[in-house]
Amino acid sequence: MTAQIIDGKQVAADMRAELKDEVAKLKEQGVVPGLGVVLVGEDPASQSYVRAKERACEDIGIYSDDNRLQADISQEDLMALVEKMNNDPKINGILVQLPLPKGLNEAEVLLAIDPAKDVDGFHPMNVGKMVVGEKAFRPCTPHGVIQLLLRSGVTLEGAEVVIVGRSNIVGKPLANMLSQKNATGNATVTVCHTRTKDLAAHTKRADIVIAAAGRPNTVTADMVKEGVVVIDVGVNRVEDATKKRGYRLVGDVDFEAVKEKASFITPVPGGVGPMTITMLLYNTVESAKRAAGLLE
Repeated sequence: MTAQIIDGKQVAADMRAELKDEVAKLKEQGVVPGLGVVLVGEDPASQSYVRAKERACEDIGIYSDDNRLQADISQEDLMALVEKMNNDPKINGILVQLPLPKGLNEAEVLLAIDPAKDVDGFHPMNVGKMVVGEKAFRPCTPHGVIQLLLRSGVTLEGAEVVIVGRSNIVGKPLANMLSQKNATGNATVTVCHTRTKDLAAHTKRADIVIAAAGRPNTVTADMVKEGVVVIDVGVNRVEDATKKRGYRLVGDVDFEAVKEKASFITPVPGGVGPMTITMLLYNTVESAKRAAGLLE
């Protein structure tokens, strides 16, 4: 068996086309979704990510309010900017790019964001609502994983899912979302991590393995059963002298070996990554509809 590749770029493109049509219809009703972006400092990875978000907003017609700030900005000034965006009716979503430079309190900044504009889904109020099954913004990467599974025709109800990774950004929220009693859940979920004693004992029985540990080759071919569905969230740099940059990107899964046993698998890059920004756009459009009274 050779796995069918789940093309995250194509799924993201399909969703963005849907969002572009939706934004156009909203504009006919006088509603223009807006995203406020805050980038502090000059971290190259963060700059690249923010530029991608800005292009994505432009592509589907979302208004983007971009704020590039010096790394030595004070906590007070950063908090004042967040409060300004909280009170700006043109802004439906607020994104503060992490990590922040040393000396700034990330937790305090995230807590200051209006939960109604927390399109990253990181505010404790939204996390709490999600956990108890209330309507709330879903964190972008976990939500993107679920969309990849659903749009690939993978059945979640009754599936044995093993998540390798317990971060607050991916592992924990994804476990909660997949186990909830709704159309995008009803799976039986086991959360493992790098301290799990016998990881293979868990992954071998899984119908779906989601690797989000941040370590190359965490999941190998001998650790999965035939026909497994594999979602690789990891992005790791490994040295490669044949590459101009001196490195290449790999996931947490031994892709070449595991794809020969899996029924579906995501590549790295080009799998989960493109979905994260797409779900941020999705949440921003949802926020705009709520603000306009078009959603409950």
